[in-house]
Amino acid sequence: MASTGSLEGALESSEFVYVSPLKSNGEESTCHGEVWFGGLDGAAVLITSASSWKAKSLAGGLDRARVWVGNHGRWKGWLSNNEDFRRATHFDARVERVRDDALFDRLLALYETKYPAEIGNWRDEMRSGYRDGTRVLIRYAP
Repeated sequence: MASTGSLEGALESSEFVYVSPLKSNGEESTCHGEVWFGGLDGAAVLITSASSWKAKSLAGGLDRARVWVGNHGRWKGWLSNNEDFRRATHFDARVERVRDDALFDRLLALYETKYPAEIGNWRDEMRSGYRDGTRVLIRYAP
């Protein structure tokens, strides 16, 4: 677990977070993944498809997660999984779906600077999906 200062610094500077929902007994689920995110207000915030495992696990009652901060490559490989992310700064989070237009706008503005080469492929889909509910905003707060 990271100290608050090092966690905030990692959230501000990292390209990715790796997320795993936590079961009611505290064990990690088998779902893991590296995702785009924004470090906003001391939390990791992301936009994802309403049908993604992140959204489905939250809708199914898994409102806690373990979050690792850093860029350690793709987690899932062809022959084996890359567990390097487990050495990164991490925290256990409260997870919530958020409907906050101002937060969404801040997240997209951050994505514009954080992912300049890729955001053009996703910006319109994120905006329209957020408006029509096919994409949801999720906050992972320590």
